[in-house]
Amino acid sequence: MTSPTLASPETAAQAAPAPVGGMPLFYRRPRVLRPALHAGLSLAPAGDYRFAASANAVPLLASELPTAARHFPIVFSREAVPHPMAVLGLRAGHNAFVEADGRWRAGSYMPAYVRRHPFIFVEGEGAGGPRFTLCVDEEAATVVPGRGNPFFDEAGQPTAATRSALDFCRDYQMHHHATAELGRALLAADLLVEHRADVALRDGERLSLSGFRVIDEARFAQLPDETFLEWRAKGWLPAIYAQLGSASAWSSLIDRLAD
Repeated sequence: MTSPTLASPETAAQAAPAPVGGMPLFYRRPRVLRPALHAGLSLAPAGDYRFAASANAVPLLASELPTAARHFPIVFSREAVPHPMAVLGLRAGHNAFVEADGRWRAGSYMPAYVRRHPFIFVEGEGAGGPRFTLCVDEEAATVVPGRGNPFFDEAGQPTAATRSALDFCRDYQMHHHATAELGRALLAADLLVEHRADVALRDGERLSLSGFRVIDEARFAQLPDETFLEWRAKGWLPAIYAQLGSASAWSSLIDRLAD
């Protein structure tokens, strides 16, 4: 994978996605970040996460699972390449971790996918292979007019805020590829099984959540020794054990919904 960079004007037109349907979760109008378009814009302080209020699940990176397991149930998506997901709510369109005023619930872990917004990488083809270009969602509430915390200085150079975003997205992309490798391995080893969560709230209401997979603990226990050692060497075991252990977080999610 080539090193991701800010786009030059020559590559910007190729990398910028059109603002149409099929965008990643939370993103409405990502555009390549460059002085010609964004010199007069700034990044507002983080703190309002209402953009995530209707997401009852968000992607996780494998490296996040040991921490996330203490706060949310973790499942795997049913995509061709399974991806770990944090379950944030039991009803469609409801995130139990975003408060009415937009704050993330105090004391709860915030997934990197949420923290990355309004920035994102767009992958394009370069002379040396894939090229990752930093984009910003122009319709995000945290992208505001003015020079309070600008993306570019007076000379058109990236500010510390933009360089920090680039570093964060670079790190995210690296861990995203590692997470996909884990998902493919779990699928190839036939360790992922369909699952469904049926819960009863205190008032008697019953909810059902389906359409996801989890690691089958019994099958994992039968993994051949050579495969187990290979996965240990790759650093995957903490993520696997975290997903298995996150089953205990369903009860706290139910309590949170009841509250």
